[in-house]
Amino acid sequence: MPKAVVLGGYGLIGSACMRALADADFEVVGVGRSHRAAMASDPDANWIIRDIPTITVSELRSLLAGVDVVVNASGALQDGARDDLEAIHVAAVSRLVEAIAGEPTRIVQISAAGALSYASTAFFRTKARGDEILLSKSDNCVILRPTLVLSHEAYGGTALLRATAALPFVQPRVFPEAEIQTVFIGDVTSAVVSAARGDVPAGTIADLTESATRSFPDLVAGLRRWQGWASPALGVSIPAGCVSALGRIADLLGHLGWRSPLRTTALKALRDGIRGDPSTWENAGGKACRSLEETLALLPATRQDRLFARAYLALPLAIGTLAPFWCISGLVTLIDPSRAMSVLTDRAVPSWIAVLSVFGGAVADILLGLAILWRPWTKHAAMGMLILSGAYLLGSLVAAPDLWSDPLGPMVKVLPGMTLAVMVWLLMEER
Repeated sequence: MPKAVVLGGYGLIGSACMRALADADFEVVGVGRSHRAAMASDPDANWIIRDIPTITVSELRSLLAGVDVVVNASGALQDGARDDLEAIHVAAVSRLVEAIAGEPTRIVQISAAGALSYASTAFFRTKARGDEILLSKSDNCVILRPTLVLSHEAYGGTALLRATAALPFVQPRVFPEAEIQTVFIGDVTSAVVSAARGDVPAGTIADLTESATRSFPDLVAGLRRWQGWASPALGVSIPAGCVSALGRIADLLGHLGWRSPLRTTALKALRDGIRGDPSTWENAGGKACRSLEETLALLPATRQDRLFARAYLALPLAIGTLAPFWCISGLVTLIDPSRAMSVLTDRAVPSWIAVLSVFGGAVADILLGLAILWRPWTKHAAMGMLILSGAYLLGSLVAAPDLWSDPLGPMVKVLPGMTLAVMVWLLMEER
């Protein structure tokens, strides 16, 4: 049985490649840095948990001994707290080529349509450099460059597309001149399997894409119809300045660990258009890729798809509400701590307990409000908010039960915040 290793095996494309290669009778091993994400993707698959950019040449030699094909589906959209484009797209590819030098192992590189040395974004430029390293140093590689990949799963840009299409009542219009082409994930995996089997000549560089193009607003409208939502009551054109501002905010959030599909790289790619030449793959002997309409017919939208699209919108709103709410709550207390302490001391609570409760609670509020913005801590912070809120409610029942009957409802209003924290805790996941 031939053996395949998939780098980035739990990503949208990588996980699909692992399943397709297994169905084609390959023994498949996936590589990725997150054990939790790997188990969520496929708990029964064979996994090697490693951060790909840190794997040395000697380790790669050991890992790839006896392997017939390596599928490199690893990648990142933009530099950030967890990602380094140079490391993952260039240095890791260079080490991979060096590790299998002299071996018959084939490399199937998942690149991107538009990967050129003079492209407008570092994503495409570093992808192009990695492709150039493969072509110059490996005599047994195939480079596949898909356009916008549509799949049963949604992640990053495709998740944002579904969420945008699911906006109630309105449909934003951005990049009306941008031309977009798509490709079905099944066509990508079919091409990977063909390349892995040797059906595609070494040195092939091919775009994987449908032949038709459409504007970005038309693509969003098509996805809205596919998801089963009613036609929007209003179409709103978003000024370019607002889009750029969103991109800069998303870039800042990238330093907090968030891989937002609204970062400037993604926006530039959409503005420039996502296009490829389908003839390159067909001339290499590949089967023509499906059109958008054929792709969507193979991916019937379900209730789960609609719920995901709306939840994708709700999650950042919930985090964006909780963070300032908790920070402001703590700051207001610190501005006038005596007033806060009087709520307890007027009810016969010892002053030392009041001081600890007020100052400790205020600092905890601010720390939790900041922690929920840091992506690796978000889920823990949401749980911390639940626990601290529960402590506040229990403490009020003991020390100040009369607050529950206050006309302004200060204690009752804690419950909606706890509900938002529960929602964040439930919706946060790696992939």
